[in-house]
Amino acid sequence: MKIILWQTAFLGDLILTTPLIHSVKKLFPESHLTLITKPFGKEVLKNNPHVDNLIIFNSKKDSTLALIKKLRKEKFDIAISPHRSHRASYSLFLSGIPERIGFDRAGFSFLYTKTVPHRFDGTHEIDRNLSLLSVFPQFSQEKLERYPQLFLDQEEDEKFLSYGLKEKDYILIAPGSKWKTKMWTTEGFSSVIDILVEMGENPVLIGGPEDSQTGEEILNRVKNRGKVLNLIGKTSLRESFSLIKHGKALISNDSAPVHMAVAFNTPVVDIYGPTVKDFGFYPYRNGVVVEVEGLKCRPCGLHGHNRCPEGHFGCMKKITPQMVISALKQLTDKRV
Repeated sequence: MKIILWQTAFLGDLILTTPLIHSVKKLFPESHLTLITKPFGKEVLKNNPHVDNLIIFNSKKDSTLALIKKLRKEKFDIAISPHRSHRASYSLFLSGIPERIGFDRAGFSFLYTKTVPHRFDGTHEIDRNLSLLSVFPQFSQEKLERYPQLFLDQEEDEKFLSYGLKEKDYILIAPGSKWKTKMWTTEGFSSVIDILVEMGENPVLIGGPEDSQTGEEILNRVKNRGKVLNLIGKTSLRESFSLIKHGKALISNDSAPVHMAVAFNTPVVDIYGPTVKDFGFYPYRNGVVVEVEGLKCRPCGLHGHNRCPEGHFGCMKKITPQMVISALKQLTDKRV
């Protein structure tokens, strides 16, 4: 049996799809599973024993028609799409795949042969994705894998040591996000770093090259930047996995590093501004969400915006360093 799974959403979404990938293999152990993902899927799914083949698709560069022709040639039996785009729906339909499962709120959802409900009601994204399997006779709760999975080889696993770090002896801070309003203030992050240094902790900044300016703005406010290891823009995605796996904890905006931490069961403080837990992207385990409750303007969107629609950015400015440190202590004290 040949199964195709479509997930071309963001990095965090792909990480949260790994439980679905594993669960498909548990339900159909003899199946051949192919994933359609964005280019970063090569890094996220490297060494994943449950993936038989990858099709890399960049909608900004690659031809959808060419992809459809490729899928038609492969003659898949089943298609499963946690991605709710119009493109996924019509591409899988035009590929001639006889059984196609997607969400009822996907674009062109009428093109699926079976749909399951998609609601932002507090159900976690992992559980929403797994509900797609409920349409199969083989479905069983006992066969489901519920935690994200990232697989490192030994050399990758030990990469954190090359930065002079020790096992569970440093706290990671990921201050970036694709959306500006999902980023906590530079003042907040710098104050937290100052407190961590006073506590005797070793702060480590991580992020992509696009986060470099944010990192510098934070460090320019830190009292003793010599105590902070700045690795923003200096590591690959796989190297970031190693850093997060072996860190004592992670402090992050509502972004992909949160789900990396969950995959490795590293304690994570997840800072929420424009988004809310009802969307279902909160830490699945071993995490605490820090947020300002009671603001009528929250949520202002599924992903946030480049600037606050209300002009006051209260959802982030009202989060204090003490709130973040308190959440961190709540998590790390449990592990003492």
